[in-house]
Amino acid sequence: MAVAAGRAKLAGMTTTKDMRAAGGENFLEGKLLIAMPGMADPHFEKSVIFMCAHSAEGAMGIMINKPVAGLSFHDLMRKLELQVSPDTPNFPILYGGPVETGRGFVLHSGDYESSEATLPVSEDVSLTATLDILRAMADGRGPEHAIFALGYAGWTAGQIEDEILRNGWIHCDSDPEILFDAELEAKWSTALRKLGIDASGLSAHAGHA
Repeated sequence: MAVAAGRAKLAGMTTTKDMRAAGGENFLEGKLLIAMPGMADPHFEKSVIFMCAHSAEGAMGIMINKPVAGLSFHDLMRKLELQVSPDTPNFPILYGGPVETGRGFVLHSGDYESSEATLPVSEDVSLTATLDILRAMADGRGPEHAIFALGYAGWTAGQIEDEILRNGWIHCDSDPEILFDAELEAKWSTALRKLGIDASGLSAHAGHA
């Protein structure tokens, strides 16, 4: 089972240095970070996070499966006094994490680029945080696939590695179908299945034996 293999691999790694030696300096960048049962912080319970940046100095990611209650893309555009049309896509605004919750981020497919504001994270996923991309999305010039989130998740140097070693998180390669297409409530279990893990068989004590 993939989760057993993953834990066996982690069992031989007892420090952040070991993890970086095995996976590289930015081994989480462009990956999906999946909360394990028993996550102590309620902000991250059953969360799936797309990792946008990771280095020895810390990490940053966007939660991709938690909606902001009662707020859609059309609602947000009206609040920003930006025009929408009947053809403008409408989708839930996501809670990206507890840091800078008033700041918006668009994770999107690589077919859109703002020369000054787009950060390519991987070959097929980029991050943009300007009003220009919202205007482009409103009038049909935006990326083929996109999600919009308020706030982000951030970790200081070595913090996310420590949390992984304490079995708070597991990670896997990113999948555009999970990132952009899956139902929000299904993303956590779908991401676990990508690792061969059945979410229904996990308990809050998984990984702590």
